[in-house]
Amino acid sequence: MKLIIKLLLTALAVVILSKILPGVAVEGYGAAIIVAIVIALLRLIVRPVLVVLTLPITIVTLGLFLLVINALIILMADYFVGGFSVTSIWWALLFSLLLSLFQAILFSLLKED
Repeated sequence: MKLIIKLLLTALAVVILSKILPGVAVEGYGAAIIVAIVIALLRLIVRPVLVVLTLPITIVTLGLFLLVINALIILMADYFVGGFSVTSIWWALLFSLLLSLFQAILFSLLKED
């Protein structure tokens, strides 16, 4: 149940950010839910592989390259989801930063068991 609530809160954050950021567009609430699911799956499957492959550059940049990996995951979600579009990697970077911030705020509202 908690996973579903987190996915819905992420979808809400995607919709809010698409209204705020001009370089990000989502067609509707259904597409936002699909974006939330795809981003969760990409973070679960693809992100660890990318982190391991780019470990030397991540160490050299003191971890800042992880922001680029998050932006690439957003661009992959743009590729896989039809009703979601991000115009450039810079908008993807800003979107991923703000999405992480919104998720931290919204997830902190959930009570721990």
